[in-house]
Amino acid sequence: MTAAELQAKGRKAQGERTRKAILETAVHIASAEGLEGLTIGRLAQELSMSKSGLFAHFGSKEELQVATVEAAREIFIREVIKPAFESTQGLQRLWKLCDIWLSYVQSGVFRGGCFFAAAAAEFDSRPGPVRDRIAEIMKEWLATLRNGIIDAQEAGQLNKDVDATQLAFEFNSLELGANWAFQLYDDPRAFKRAREAIRERLTRHATATGAPVLSAAKPRTARARS
Repeated sequence: MTAAELQAKGRKAQGERTRKAILETAVHIASAEGLEGLTIGRLAQELSMSKSGLFAHFGSKEELQVATVEAAREIFIREVIKPAFESTQGLQRLWKLCDIWLSYVQSGVFRGGCFFAAAAAEFDSRPGPVRDRIAEIMKEWLATLRNGIIDAQEAGQLNKDVDATQLAFEFNSLELGANWAFQLYDDPRAFKRAREAIRERLTRHATATGAPVLSAAKPRTARARS
């Protein structure tokens, strides 16, 4: 590799690190202040960078917003999906998906609570690429919950007559309700209530095979929000 190629490779790596640092800051600003509050000027101020330097990474506000949504999705996968999928497929994994989601909000992974709850409320009536991507990611989460329910049914741990789509909707609603109560009222008891409601539904629908699995699955201890 020539010296010029090495220099080009180094510049590219530096650019990728800078972009990652920008987006890590962007997701926290957007979760607390909204994606509309996320501007090149606001980021430049937060990061002590020039506007021209930021424009080199994002050509428009919309491009910045979409990139921020994608960065938030990567964080969500790292903090919620991957740890949950370390659990055994079936009722244990389904419980972990719900339990870790609640812990992720309670521990303040994002400055303003669940990034996607905030973004969905902000863009739900505003057509365009940002809304479309948020909707796709929210559907991914619902599909993950639904698939977890179906896996538990196929493992013989949840009753077959349970409507997986309905139960996934209920779990998601309980999670979003806990996020709302925590952000608006600063009420940490909302997470306990949500966990109890989710476990009540799982206990009600668990089979004789699934009941011991659920009993062994303990709630996660969330880190304190700073």
